[in-house]
Amino acid sequence: MQLSGKTALVSGGTDGIGAQIIRQLRAKGVTVITSGRNAERIAATRSDGFEVIEADLSTLAGVQALIAGLNARPIDILVNNAGAGADHDFREEPPDLAVADAAIFLNLNAPIHLITRLMPTLRARPEALIVNVTSGLAIAPRAGGPVYCATKAGLRSYTQALRAQLAGTAITVLEALPPVVETRMTAARTSKKMPAPECARQIVAAMERGAAEANVGLVKVLKAAHSLSPALARRIMLRF
Repeated sequence: MQLSGKTALVSGGTDGIGAQIIRQLRAKGVTVITSGRNAERIAATRSDGFEVIEADLSTLAGVQALIAGLNARPIDILVNNAGAGADHDFREEPPDLAVADAAIFLNLNAPIHLITRLMPTLRARPEALIVNVTSGLAIAPRAGGPVYCATKAGLRSYTQALRAQLAGTAITVLEALPPVVETRMTAARTSKKMPAPECARQIVAAMERGAAEANVGLVKVLKAAHSLSPALARRIMLRF
């Protein structure tokens, strides 16, 4: 896709990978609209010249607020980037189901809602693009994050089916699968992390070349291992 001149809605663009995606898209001539839920980060992003719609996408009300904030403006690109982890490890303590429910809605339900509600405007564009940011953990889960892994695996399946449905139309569907990236969400992780700007660069490059998948960084290795032996890939990842 030729990005220059397009309008993009990027959810969760006030922090982490999303904050890098919106800056790299703007540098390529894209008009960017984003969303956030933290007042301080929203203010900082607005001060950098971005339009930010305040919306907590872990709730249906937040999805509705984001759609209302668009005010029926046409968009060419939808990037479902907003996401969050959820502590859910019975080896440590009983999980908080309210936290799990919020993560499930944010990571899986919100993208489905946004795609469904914005499909008419995407279909009306000469060319359009849907980007769903999942995770390498959508390929094989880690034991300590079953809710996060389940939502990303669910979004991966949804993305693959959506791509098949939209084959032959002007809408391209891209799944971006990052590895562990250096963000606020992964601050407690001690494993090697990819810098967020590099992760965003690879995702934006995949958008430009019209790819179906962007296996970012070490996810390429995981994908190769999974292709050879899904059982082995699962055994390796479940240790983390």
